Amino acid sequence: MPSPAPNRIVLPPPQTTLLVKTSSLGDVIHNLPVASDLHRHFPHIAIDWVVEESFADIARLHPAVRNVIPVALRRWRKQLFKADTRLQWRAFRQALGRRHYDVILDTQGLVKSALIGWIARGNRCGYAAEAAREPLAARFYNRSFAIPRNLHAVARNRWLAAAAFDYPPPDAADPLLDYGIRARPLLAQWLPPKPYAVLLSATSRDDKLWADTNWLALAADLHAHGIAAVLPGGSAAERERAARLAAAMSNAVAAPPLDIPTVAALIAGAAIVIGVDTGLTHLAAALGRPVIAIFAGSEPGLTGVLAATPAINLGGRGAPPGAAEVWSAARQMLG
Repeated sequence: MPSPAPNRIVLPPPQTTLLVKTSSLGDVIHNLPVASDLHRHFPHIAIDWVVEESFADIARLHPAVRNVIPVALRRWRKQLFKADTRLQWRAFRQALGRRHYDVILDTQGLVKSALIGWIARGNRCGYAAEAAREPLAARFYNRSFAIPRNLHAVARNRWLAAAAFDYPPPDAADPLLDYGIRARPLLAQWLPPKPYAVLLSATSRDDKLWADTNWLALAADLHAHGIAAVLPGGSAAERERAARLAAAMSNAVAAPPLDIPTVAALIAGAAIVIGVDTGLTHLAAALGRPVIAIFAGSEPGLTGVLAATPAINLGGRGAPPGAAEVWSAARQMLG
């Protein structure tokens, strides 16, 4: 084995790291391959992850993550002046401040995430000012890296980790892209017989929605080919929409309220997942299911579904695909 170059300092492999990616659901899912990459390059590394409490179950799905540290910034902001909020924030800060890590990696690039990383003890790494979403965040890092902005969100996270941990960045078409999460298919009495498609009709913005007429036409094509439809929803309004659509479809079910692990199990058993630009559509890609993402109010270029398994992005801002286009793509996926 050749000896190291005399001018290079060879550091021992990292033993512990803290990932900071708190939200949103899609962003947290896009960070999962970082945990997979780190575990592949450093099999004995212990990975902790600070994440918003409502998305903590996503990080818990990854077997390489040792500890998930929930934070409640969203909830605390709404109750800023309550004594209980101050107590919870103090407890979080004290608990995190007692921890030491070889590397603290902030892949979010916001001031709030940089401040969280600053609380813990260790070598803080993140995006350089010209690459961070909020340039001020770079002031809180010991080391910062100018990662190109024109990469997909998954690739940007992975390139930042590669720079911070000094291993080669992945290629654009990396066959080793692995979100690292698995789920057993859901067994529930309310589920229709297989095969079924999961239709994700709800999203956070009205301009990202797909017209009801499109969903009904798509469900009719699925039904004609012997495929039932399952429509989950998160909030009460989303479940109401799902119920209204399912009632107008043949062989369709509106799912009851589900937590994230149960939604993952539902998706794991689906023949195909078709959804608007929402975090659960990215979860389907992460779980390796055939997935079609429908874009109406946003562009898929840097945040579309990305996976080593079949994943198709259709449409764009102001130019959603029609039902026939989506069905044509689904039919090819279904073989």
